[in-house]
Amino acid sequence: MFNRDNWSEIIAALSANPFRTLITAFGVFWGIFILIILLSASQGLQNGIKRQMGGLSTNTMFMWANSTSKPYKGLPQGRSFNYKNGDVEAIKQRIEGLLYVSPRNQLGGFGGNNNVVRGTKTGAYNVYGDYPEFILQQPMDIVKGRFVNYGDIDSKRKVAVIGEGVIRELYMPDEEVLGSYIKVQGVNFMVVGVYKSISNLGGNAEESQKEVFVPFTTFQQAFNYGDVVGWMAITAKDDMPITDLKQGIFDLLKQRHSINPDDERAIGHFDLYQEFKKINGLFSILTAVSYFVGIFILVSGIIGIVNIMLIIVKERTQEIGIRRALGATPWIIIKQILAESVVLSLISGMAGIIFASLVLSLINWGLDQAPNANEIPIVNPSVNLGVVAAALIILVFAGLLAGLIPAITAVKVKPIDALRVE
Repeated sequence: MFNRDNWSEIIAALSANPFRTLITAFGVFWGIFILIILLSASQGLQNGIKRQMGGLSTNTMFMWANSTSKPYKGLPQGRSFNYKNGDVEAIKQRIEGLLYVSPRNQLGGFGGNNNVVRGTKTGAYNVYGDYPEFILQQPMDIVKGRFVNYGDIDSKRKVAVIGEGVIRELYMPDEEVLGSYIKVQGVNFMVVGVYKSISNLGGNAEESQKEVFVPFTTFQQAFNYGDVVGWMAITAKDDMPITDLKQGIFDLLKQRHSINPDDERAIGHFDLYQEFKKINGLFSILTAVSYFVGIFILVSGIIGIVNIMLIIVKERTQEIGIRRALGATPWIIIKQILAESVVLSLISGMAGIIFASLVLSLINWGLDQAPNANEIPIVNPSVNLGVVAAALIILVFAGLLAGLIPAITAVKVKPIDALRVE
């Protein structure tokens, strides 16, 4: 490896026909380049989905009440029911493995009438009644003040946390927000916090900033909801997928509300963990396809190196015969040909890696400079160093494999026959 004569011979052999060497090396160069670009694109899409989810707790299920689809115990089909505060406590006490059980209620939204007033300005916003832990299930940045706390829950304080979109529509520029009052359905609430949504999944980014959060207990009392719960956000512990726990929750609620155990429509739900698992499965498929396509192109390049090395060996048959006649062993001939093959593979592969890195740098720069960067579904397309290291190892073995057949062909020629070749 460190013998100057060996390197001089390798360079001489590869530079004897520069154009042919360049065309041969391009196959490996292009294979590595395509492999890295495809893997980076897959990683960029995955990063984009994670950014849009904004740290949303993926091991979560959202659950609401529908009408029953089957009669049970003398109760008719099509019966409506509501969750109650007692259902929340029952789930917490009887279902193990849960991290958060957050009851929720909602007013407004969905194109409804204006329900929030401040002075002469009005707006139609989603108004939610929530518990403090909801911010851990659907993270948001509190840019001013605070979120709802248990002091608000226990005292049923009329306080509110509003989004930046609400401020833009109801407040004057530079007007102090904290400590001001808004009126929701005729009830005054003091603003104690301002949030900025960091999740754009499933909706418009601007609309997600136009929401109002108040304490759940205050919501029930102020708007005459009694102990009705609109729906729940239920998050399981990391080692317990919510998908495995949800049937136990359904069975408990069916028992408490006299619902037919076989009624699959009475309890509506959205299993975020299950959906996120499907997305991860899709990305795994994309990564596998990227590897398949990239390696397939790389193999095509290696085949090109095999062919060119066979031609080089054929052209150097007389030289090999002279070296054998002067005492060179078959292993010396094999080492020389393998070294030429590995060097050609490594140089072309490393050139592909460097070029792919430059292209990815330009793409990332363009994404950072884009005016609507937050809405682009690709974030930081890149590959880790482990993939690059693996690619280099593959190139070494591929070079050895590419040179093995020509090397064996070379040592099979008898010295006396090689010397007769014109």
